[in-house]
Amino acid sequence: MSSFFSNWRNPVIWLVIGLPLVAVVAGIGLIVVSVRSGGSDAVPEDVRRTAQVQVADIGPDAVAARRQLRAVVRIDPEGGFVEVIPAAGDFDGAQLLVLTLVHPASQADDVELQLQRSDAGWRAPLRLDAGPAWNLVLEASDGSWRLQGRLVEGTLAAVVQPALRSPPAP
Repeated sequence: MSSFFSNWRNPVIWLVIGLPLVAVVAGIGLIVVSVRSGGSDAVPEDVRRTAQVQVADIGPDAVAARRQLRAVVRIDPEGGFVEVIPAAGDFDGAQLLVLTLVHPASQADDVELQLQRSDAGWRAPLRLDAGPAWNLVLEASDGSWRLQGRLVEGTLAAVVQPALRSPPAP
């Protein structure tokens, strides 16, 4: 019996048992962290999965490209609002807009705003802490078109435009 316990004093036995055990615990920890963050393939739109491919509807992007829509999203930290100013294209002034600020790492921190018509464009109250860069998605309230852009860290304005190129003129 004493020879059995003497084997446990050998450090090689602890490595043989300990390293795989640590690898299993670390693997479980990584799975928990990745599931809680929303997944690396999480996108803020309806997606259909076919086999291992995510298929998203690009119809709203095509409409925005055809109408040549572009806008500037401006954040006013002192005033506590975000403003969307049309820069190009055929915007319907009576239409309500939806602006989604997509957090780059945590889906739980995404912000969705309903923008109301204002003198210069559309506006909504927003208190945004200085932090990471945000992905911006601006769309019509009926989902008929969509513009995308990126608010770089440390900046207060960004251009949003169609994800697709404008179709060639006939």
